[in-house]
Amino acid sequence: MILTLIALLASPVAAETREIAAEGPAGRLAGTLETPQGVAQAAALILPGSGPTDRDGNNPLGSFAHSYRMLAEALAERGIATARIDKRGIGDSDGDGNDVSLAAYRADTAAWVATLLDATGAPCIWLIGHSEGALLAIDAAGLPDICGLVLLTPPGRPIGALVRDQLAAQPASAPLVPLFDRALAALLAGEAPDPASLHPGLAPLFAPEVRAYFRELAQFDPAAALAGTDLPVLMIHGDADLQVPPSEAAPLAAARPDATRLTLGGLSHMLKSVLTLSEAGSVAAYLQANMRSYRDPTLPLHDDLVPAITDFIGAARD
Repeated sequence: MILTLIALLASPVAAETREIAAEGPAGRLAGTLETPQGVAQAAALILPGSGPTDRDGNNPLGSFAHSYRMLAEALAERGIATARIDKRGIGDSDGDGNDVSLAAYRADTAAWVATLLDATGAPCIWLIGHSEGALLAIDAAGLPDICGLVLLTPPGRPIGALVRDQLAAQPASAPLVPLFDRALAALLAGEAPDPASLHPGLAPLFAPEVRAYFRELAQFDPAAALAGTDLPVLMIHGDADLQVPPSEAAPLAAARPDATRLTLGGLSHMLKSVLTLSEAGSVAAYLQANMRSYRDPTLPLHDDLVPAITDFIGAARD
C-alpha cells in the first residue's frame, strides 16, 4: 500500500484546460486556464515575452516553440494551475498592442490576478514572467495578492543596454552600434528619431507606434525595481540563451541577494534543452541547434526547468 501511494504521488496529475477571460482597462483579455484535477497546490500567471508573443509562446516574427503551453501543461501535471494569456491587442485580446506602457500592462496583470484568484480559489497568485514578461512581473510585484516572482531569462539591466550588447555580439550588426547609441540617446532625451534616417535593422525599435514604450523600457531598471520588493524570487537563466545571457543575473542577484538564482546548462531562450557550444563542436552547429528551439514545437522543455519552479513554489508555500 505504501508503494502504491508513493507511485500515485510521483505520477503526473491529469489537467483540465478551458478558456478564461479578464476584463482589463482596454477591454476583454483572453487566455487559457490549465488546472490540475482536484485541488491545485498553487496558481500562477504566465506573462509573455516581447512583441506579438501569444499565450502559447509563439510569435509570428519567428518563434513557434509552444513554450508557454508546454510549461502550463507540465506545471498542471505537478499540481500548479496557470493562466497563460494573450497580451492586450495580441491574439484574442482586445486593445491596441502598440498603445502600451508599463502602467497599462500592470493594470492588465491586476485584472488577471483578480480573475485567477476567483477561478482557482488560491490565496495568492505567482507571477511567472519570461524575458520581457519578467520585467512586467517585477514591475507588478507591488500589486495585492502576489505570492512571489518566477523570472525566466530576465534582463538585469535597462533594455537599451541589453539590445546594444545583442547588436555588438553579431558581426553583421556590430557596425550599427554607434547608430543605435545616437538614436537611443535622442530618444531618452525626449527627441523623436526619424525611422527613415535609421538603418532598416534599427528602424523597428524606434518606429512611432512603439517608440514611447521602448523609451519607457530603456529607462526601467529591473534590478532597482526588484530591490523594492521582499517577495520570494526565483530567477532562471540558461547558458545557451542567445538573447539574455546568464550575466544578466548579476545585477538582479546584487539587488536581491536572498533570491534563488539558477543557471541551467543547455537552456535556450525558448526554455528548451539544446546543445551547448562545447557539445555542438562549432559555432555554426551550436547556432543551428539553438535556432531550432525557436521553430520546433516538438523539442521538450529543459528537464530541470519545471522541477526547479515547482520545488521553489512548494518550498515558499511551506
